Amino acid sequence: MFDVGFSELMMVALVSLLVIGPERLPKVARIAGYWIGKTRRMIETAKAEIGAELHAEELRQSFQQQQSELQELQNLIDETRNAGQSIKSSLEQHLPEDSPGPNNNPHDAK
Repeated sequence: MFDVGFSELMMVALVSLLVIGPERLPKVARIAGYWIGKTRRMIETAKAEIGAELHAEELRQSFQQQQSELQELQNLIDETRNAGQSIKSSLEQHLPEDSPGPNNNPHDAK
């Protein structure tokens, strides 16, 4: 993120030593470290929450896609069932009742 080299860190340390003073510098450094750590933890938590939300959204989209595919499959099954029933009823209308069917073979009766 920031390109801070050793020379820049030394300059910051020297200026802070001169401005704050040697007796208060450890306390200020400790407080600064505390807040930097707290900020980093907060950023990591936010990243984790965003990642979880993205994963949940992907799962939602996948579920919706599967639901639509399942609905299409159910429609195909219903259309096939209706076509089969239509063929069956058409055959029943065109075949006379006394004609031998697959179960009524006159040669089988002896």
